[in-house]
Amino acid sequence: MSEVCTICGGAGMLILQEDGRQFVKDCVCRVQRRAERMLGRAHIPKRYEHCSLESYETDFPSSNRSLTLAHLRARKFVDGYPVETAGTGLLITGSIGVGKTHLAVGILQALVAERGATGLFFDYRDLLKQVQNSYNNKVSATELEVLAPVFDAEVLVLDELGASKPTDWVWDTVAHILNTRYNDRRTTIITTNYANAGPLGTESGVRGAMREETLGDRIGERMRSRLQEMCVVVEMQGEDFRQKVKRASFA
Repeated sequence: MSEVCTICGGAGMLILQEDGRQFVKDCVCRVQRRAERMLGRAHIPKRYEHCSLESYETDFPSSNRSLTLAHLRARKFVDGYPVETAGTGLLITGSIGVGKTHLAVGILQALVAERGATGLFFDYRDLLKQVQNSYNNKVSATELEVLAPVFDAEVLVLDELGASKPTDWVWDTVAHILNTRYNDRRTTIITTNYANAGPLGTESGVRGAMREETLGDRIGERMRSRLQEMCVVVEMQGEDFRQKVKRASFA
């Protein structure tokens, strides 16, 4: 059996008085239980359940100053939600292993716990696979049933944008998702490994083969341009944290 709250005695509410007026306020235990329910429905992968803004590390050897600035930006975003943010989201860019997903999940967790928001986490590749799978006649879920929670989520974390091979179908699907959320002024927090730049054009020879792809290459310049209206860009730089600090090992 769960312990009875010592503050409210299990009622979940407190009766308070202020300036001669009596009013009812939710107890902290009720607020916490609600946050736990909302986080349970957010589909955050187990690997990232521990990620919070408090546990995000910026003070380690070889850390880049941009990580500290990104953390401050994330904290300010949470504190200003929803009035100051007004439907604007975040586009978190950076190379592999700099902590983009940790930061995005930490923001989502804080928005739920501190601001009473509801949200949803989706890996970009998994989302596209679910949409594709809905076309299978043996699958009961339709495309609309898959996408409806994505459209409607108060806060959507879309992780690894651009990770799937770009095709016309992928571009159309991404455009459908982002345009719907843009038109409804819903908050979208996006992470990507690709630089926030447009397509670099067709280049031949060694130079063309060696150049790194951009976000514009992966999702199309039209949608990358739309993201500049939807999101504040947060650029993170540095070495792969998993390689330098948290490399896997046996106990």
